[in-house]
Amino acid sequence: MIISILVVLILLLLSGFFSGSETAMTAASRARLHGWEKEGNKRAKLVNRIRAKKERLIGALLLGNNLVNILASAIATSVLITLFGEAGVVYATLVMTLLVLVFSEVLPKTYALHNADKMAVAIAPIIAVVVFIFAPIAEAVNWIVRKTLRLFGTDISLVSKGEHLEVLRGVIELHEGDEGEESEAQEQRAMLRSILDLKEVDVEEVMTHRKNVEMIDAHDPMEKIIDDVLGSAYTRLPVFKDDNDNIVGVLHAKALLRELRAQAGVHQHIEIEEIAADPWFVPETTTLVDQLQAFRARREHFAVVVDEYGAFMGIVTLEDILEEIVGEIDDEHDEAVTGVKKQANGTFLIDGDVTIRDLNREFEWDIPDDADYSTLAGLIIHEAQTIPEAGQSFIFYDFQFDIVKRQRNQLVQIRVTAPK
Repeated sequence: MIISILVVLILLLLSGFFSGSETAMTAASRARLHGWEKEGNKRAKLVNRIRAKKERLIGALLLGNNLVNILASAIATSVLITLFGEAGVVYATLVMTLLVLVFSEVLPKTYALHNADKMAVAIAPIIAVVVFIFAPIAEAVNWIVRKTLRLFGTDISLVSKGEHLEVLRGVIELHEGDEGEESEAQEQRAMLRSILDLKEVDVEEVMTHRKNVEMIDAHDPMEKIIDDVLGSAYTRLPVFKDDNDNIVGVLHAKALLRELRAQAGVHQHIEIEEIAADPWFVPETTTLVDQLQAFRARREHFAVVVDEYGAFMGIVTLEDILEEIVGEIDDEHDEAVTGVKKQANGTFLIDGDVTIRDLNREFEWDIPDDADYSTLAGLIIHEAQTIPEAGQSFIFYDFQFDIVKRQRNQLVQIRVTAPK
């Protein structure tokens, strides 16, 4: 009887080992283990190799766990029947349920959950042996499971293994800073989200619209051109001829200065089209990740955006794309106005040309950013199916939009009340 009790205790310990191992091997951080493997940790490499065949791992651990649990219960029942007769069955059920629940399930799994990475690395060699021993039976069990599920119309071989980007987005959303660092955590979340979104955002959503682009008229007198360049906050300016859509070059302020020096300050002999660089035209549907790679490949920072008909739409720079990742990059020439003013009553006065992406990023709102529009004014016009008049109010996606100012067919300013 003493031997039987000792065997039951040993089996309960084994059960706890299998339960904790299952939790540790499945809950361990894939990213951290990958990093440890890169650093030369052989056990982390072994864990990654074992987890590569997750069905075999889970099958082997569950097989071992159930085997020791059933054997422990059978021995305990035999001992208690010997002591108490038929009532021993009831006593065995109650005692074993309590022991298995506390010491073989909750306790080891709780520990493993809070120490998953270290425990997984520590037990990896033992688990490798267990998986190797039980592999044939585990494979047979998995085959039976797959065939049974297929009878009910479920083919697990067709089930996706998981969208890694969606998992990563979820991890980003769960990221929170320490107490007092909420704003920093918000900035980090916004930056990480923006990196993942580069492939889904087109240059038209971040470009400077043509109406806001400072340009040089090739027919202007050189003296006026020099004054325009010196008075501009930008070092690169598009040059057009006859018509704004006819972009013939991009003038760099340094090129103009070099030419002025070469001409000994006599600007009458300077030909603007000769010193302007050839324009680089890119379609408005180019994604930011493709445009970023193109900037790096061409070693350029400036491109002219055109639509499908070749009409001039605006300009996009390397800084525009970087600002999508890290937020606004202001220098001594940038204006402080961002187009958003928070009011004392908690509402926001927002210019119509502010993009939905910037608002979602800045305030962690969840306004849909559809392909049919990119700005706040575009959202309202799209949803209202009309161009609203000043004074009209709308509620879309739990946000209230009050049209404050309209100029011709353009919504200039909107008051936005965010949901509480």
